[in-house]
Amino acid sequence: MRRNLSKDYIVGLVDGEGSFTVYIKNPQYSKKVERRVKAEPRFYIKLIERDKKILYELKKYFVCGNVYFQKDTRPNHQNCYRFEVTKRDDLEKIIIPFFKANKLRFSSRLKDFNIFCNLMERIKIGQHLTDLGLKRMFEIKQKMH
Repeated sequence: MRRNLSKDYIVGLVDGEGSFTVYIKNPQYSKKVERRVKAEPRFYIKLIERDKKILYELKKYFVCGNVYFQKDTRPNHQNCYRFEVTKRDDLEKIIIPFFKANKLRFSSRLKDFNIFCNLMERIKIGQHLTDLGLKRMFEIKQKMH
């Protein structure tokens, strides 16, 4: 079944099931925990397996990102699929403008999006590459849901 995703449908889906996050290397544990990069921005939506077609439609709509299988071995949990955008260029030029033009309605999701945008701006100017900048970004990240 082919569905034409409307902007309102996408906003509602992300309000309920989406996430804007930035994995930031904790400066206090930088010697103990090795991460490939210091800041990894991500936008994703996770749905149960039977709804995965919607994720492929989102990939087609945004013309970026990937859909992944996410196995869950916890009791009473189902396997899921995840539509995820990690390329900074796609986040900056496609995902962020879409959600700036089509406002999220849940205050908690909107707060995370605004923090996400703030962190993306800091990444763009290279703050994550300095000890002080990384520390400040890590503190800001802690305010996300």
